Amino acid sequence: MTDSIMSKAATMEIPINSNGDTGTLPEDDSLEQDLQQVMVSGPNLNETSIVSGGYGGTAEGIIPTSSIKGSNMHHSSSNSSMAADEATRGVAVEKIETMKKWGLNTYKCTKQMISERFGRGSRTVDLELEAQIEVLRDTKKKYENVLRLARALTNHFYNMVQTQHALGDTFADLSQKSPELRDEFGYNAETQKLLCKNGETLLGAVNFFVSSINTLVNKTMEDTLMTIKMYENARLEFDAYRSDLEELSLGPRDAVAMARIDAAQEQYQVQKDKYERLRSDVIIKLKFLEENKVKVMHKQLLLFHNAISAYFAGNQEQLEQTLKQFNIKLKPPGADKPSWLEEQ
Repeated sequence: MTDSIMSKAATMEIPINSNGDTGTLPEDDSLEQDLQQVMVSGPNLNETSIVSGGYGGTAEGIIPTSSIKGSNMHHSSSNSSMAADEATRGVAVEKIETMKKWGLNTYKCTKQMISERFGRGSRTVDLELEAQIEVLRDTKKKYENVLRLARALTNHFYNMVQTQHALGDTFADLSQKSPELRDEFGYNAETQKLLCKNGETLLGAVNFFVSSINTLVNKTMEDTLMTIKMYENARLEFDAYRSDLEELSLGPRDAVAMARIDAAQEQYQVQKDKYERLRSDVIIKLKFLEENKVKVMHKQLLLFHNAISAYFAGNQEQLEQTLKQFNIKLKPPGADKPSWLEEQ
């Protein structure tokens, strides 16, 4: 129908007058109706086709423009979405495998722990190493008690020094206001100021002692105990996988069972290597800790003894010499006194 309309339109004569204007076309009701029908039922612009072979050719070689416009975008979006799906799927699978391994390991270790507590399972025992670990834990408790008492001594002695300082100032003020007791108040004020000065020097020594003990107990010993905790966990895992391998070895020997035994043997070897490595780390740390403890405590106990003895003997020169011997520097005059307690 469209071809007939276009043919009719092509063969119509368009009269042109002498001025170049087009004349009035003869009215053709049938042509007008056909054109309206073409406008209504014509092709959608979004579905326009490209025709090869010229006007009036066959339908062969018709390429829909919609397929040309959306093909590249469709392929690129599909490729990116596929890559994103693959990455998400890979992460999900990895998390699932991690949770699966963690759950299996937790189950084995819990089973081994319960068996040991009820006396049904066997455990790997290193009597010499475990004895050293128990000694370390007992030593740490005793050193924590020393640290607590030394801090209490520092607090009480600081309060006493502050009281002596206030008492000295009061005596000095009364010596100025009481002429009849000026000498008596005066030498008592000097005595309290001297005691206050020596007390501040002793506080510096005791504070250094407390700080060193705190480092030894809460850092050095604690670090070794953390390694011991890791070693004990590795020992439990090693025994759990060892027991699992022993149970599988007592079962049937078919193909499936042999595959499970091989996998269990591999896991057992991994846990054994981890256990032996941490056991070696614990032995080395215990050795160095003992050497460091003896060295530190020898120095700190000598400092504490010399400082306390010099203070209560009233030997100011020996007290100051003790601080120089251990390279202890006091706070400058006018510094905030409570900072000694804040350093605890």
